Amino acid sequence: MTESTSTNSTPKLNSESNTKLLIPIVITVLAVYTTIGISLGILPKFIKQELGFGNLAVGLVIGLQALATLLTRAYAGKTTDVLGSKISTIRGILLVLLAGVLYMCACSAISIPLLSLSLLLLSRIVHGIAESFLVTGMLTWGIGLLGQQNSGKVMTWNGIAMYAGIAIGAPFSLWIVQFGSTFAFSSILVLAFVSWTASKGLPIVPVHKGHLRTPFYKVIGKVFPQGIALAFSSIAFACIASFIALLFSQKNWNGASLGFLFFGGSYILTRVFFSSYPDRFGGFKVAMISFLIEIAGQLCIGLSTNGWTAILGCALTGIGFSLVFPSLGVLAIQKITPQMRGTALGTYAAFFDLSLGIAGPTAGLIAGWFSYQSIYFFGAFSCVIAIASLLQSERKEIQAIAN
Repeated sequence: MTESTSTNSTPKLNSESNTKLLIPIVITVLAVYTTIGISLGILPKFIKQELGFGNLAVGLVIGLQALATLLTRAYAGKTTDVLGSKISTIRGILLVLLAGVLYMCACSAISIPLLSLSLLLLSRIVHGIAESFLVTGMLTWGIGLLGQQNSGKVMTWNGIAMYAGIAIGAPFSLWIVQFGSTFAFSSILVLAFVSWTASKGLPIVPVHKGHLRTPFYKVIGKVFPQGIALAFSSIAFACIASFIALLFSQKNWNGASLGFLFFGGSYILTRVFFSSYPDRFGGFKVAMISFLIEIAGQLCIGLSTNGWTAILGCALTGIGFSLVFPSLGVLAIQKITPQMRGTALGTYAAFFDLSLGIAGPTAGLIAGWFSYQSIYFFGAFSCVIAIASLLQSERKEIQAIAN
C-alpha cells in the first residue's frame, strides 16, 4: 500500500510546528543509531578477544554494514520515491529488529568461532540494509513535512540524532557488556521498538507522481562532486569508530569510551551552535574549514603520547566532521526535483557508506602492517584528498558559469 498521491508542494509551517515534527524524527533516528553505536562498541573486542580473530576480521565486520548500506541506497531511494517515506522507514525498523536477533544468535554460537563470525557478518548486512531504508526514509519524510526550504535543518538534526546515537551507544555498550554480550545486543530490540513508537504518529507525506523520473546515472552525476568529498572526509570518522577502542587497549590508556563520547559531543554541539553557517557563509567555505579541523584532529590522535591527547583528537575530528554532511548536502539537493528527492538523498548518503566500507578493511590492514596510530595518518591524508576534490569541482563549476 502506497502513500497518497499528490503533486502539490508541502505547505509552509511555523517554527513551533517544525519543532513538533522534528522531535519524533530525531527520536526515531536516535534510537536506530544508538543500536549502531552499541554494535561498534562491542564488536571489535568481541571478535578479537572472544572469537580470536585478527584486525582484518574486525575491519571486515565493521565495514560490511557500510557496504550493505551502500549497495541498497539506490533501492531504498526508489522505494521511498515510489511507495513513500513511511514504508521505507518501517522496513528499516523491522530490519533493525532482525539484526538484533542475529547478533544474539552470534553470541550464542561463540563456542564455534567461524559460525559466530558468519552470523556477525549476516547481522552487519541486515543492519546495513536497515540503515539504508531508515535514513533515506526519514530524511525524505522530514524534508517532505518541513519543505525544501528547511532541508538544511532536517539534515542537521538528522545528523545530530545519528552521531548522538553513536556517541551514546558506544560507551553504553562498554558498560552493559559486563552483563554479557547477548544481554547487550538485546537492547537493540528495545531501541527498535522505541524508533517505531516515535515514528508511527508522523503525518504521511504525499508521493510525487506524474513527472518524468531522472535516470539514476544522471542523479549520480548531479551529486557526485559533493558525494566524493563527503566520502574522503568520512574516513576520519571511520578510523575512530573502528579502532579507537583497540588503540587505547594496546597503549593501556584509560578512557576509550571518552573518545566516542567526545567525538559525538563535539559533533552535536557544533551542529547545535553553528548549524546556520552553511546557509550564512556558503557550503564550500564551511566544508573547507571543516576538513582542516578534521586533519588537525586525526594528526592529534596519530601523534598522541597519552590518552587525553587522543581524546582531544577525537573531539577535533567531531567538530570538523560535523558540518560536512549538511554543507555539501544542501548543495546536492538543490539540483534535484522533488519526485527524485529520495533517490538523490540515498545516492548522496551512499558516498558516506562507500567511505566506511573501504575505510574499515583498509585501516585494518594499515594497523597490521604498522600500528593503530598509523591509521589516523591515513585519515588525515584522506581529508587532504577531500579538499583537493572539492577545489577541483568548484573550479569546474566556476568555469561552466563563465562559459
